[in-house]
Amino acid sequence: MPSEPPFIHASAYADPPLQIGTGTKIWHFSHLMGGCQIGENCTLGQNVFVAGGVQVGNNTKIQNNVSLYAGTVIEDDVFLGPSAVFTNVKNPRAEIDRKAEYASTRVRRGATIGANATIVCGVTVGRYAFVAAGAVVTHDVPDYALMLGGPARQTGWMSRHGAHLKPESPGAWRCPLSGYRYEETPSGLRCLDLSEEQPLPVR
Repeated sequence: MPSEPPFIHASAYADPPLQIGTGTKIWHFSHLMGGCQIGENCTLGQNVFVAGGVQVGNNTKIQNNVSLYAGTVIEDDVFLGPSAVFTNVKNPRAEIDRKAEYASTRVRRGATIGANATIVCGVTVGRYAFVAAGAVVTHDVPDYALMLGGPARQTGWMSRHGAHLKPESPGAWRCPLSGYRYEETPSGLRCLDLSEEQPLPVR
C-alpha cells in the first residue's frame, strides 16, 4: 500500500526548505520554520511551532500548543502532551543575545511528556520515560522512569505499555498489561522480552 503524502492544513505555514515525511499531518495554525525535519506518520496538532534545526522522528504525536525551539531533538514514537514547554536558554535576558548558547535537549524514543510539563533545556529524557502532567524536568531522566512534581523527581518506573510497574523481586519488574519483564541497569530499566527498537506486537 503506497504511503500518503504529508497533509498540511490550509491555515498552517511550512516555510521551505524543510523535510516532512510521508503520512504526517500538520493541523490548524501550526508553523514549521525552514530547516526543520519532521519524520513519517507524525501528527502535529493545532498551534504547534517547530523552529529551524529541530528534528522530530517518526510516529511522533505533538498535541496542541507545543513549541519546539532550536536545539531540540525528538526521537521516534514520542508523545508530547498539550502545552508541554521546551526551552533552549538557561539564563535568558531580553537585552542579551544568547543564540550562540542554545542548549541541546533530547527526548528519546517512546517517551511521554505530559500536558503542561516543562523540560528545562540541556537535559535528555530517556527512552520510554513518563513525565507526568505539570512536572518540571531540570536534569536527565533515566529510561522508563516515572517523573512527578516540580522540580520533577523519580517516583517509580513505567512500562513500555504505560503501566506503573511493581517490583517482582529485587531489581526485577513485570508489566501488568503485557507481562513483559524488566530489569534495572545503570541507565534505567531494560525490557528483557522486547528490545527498545522493536515495534510492539499488534494485538
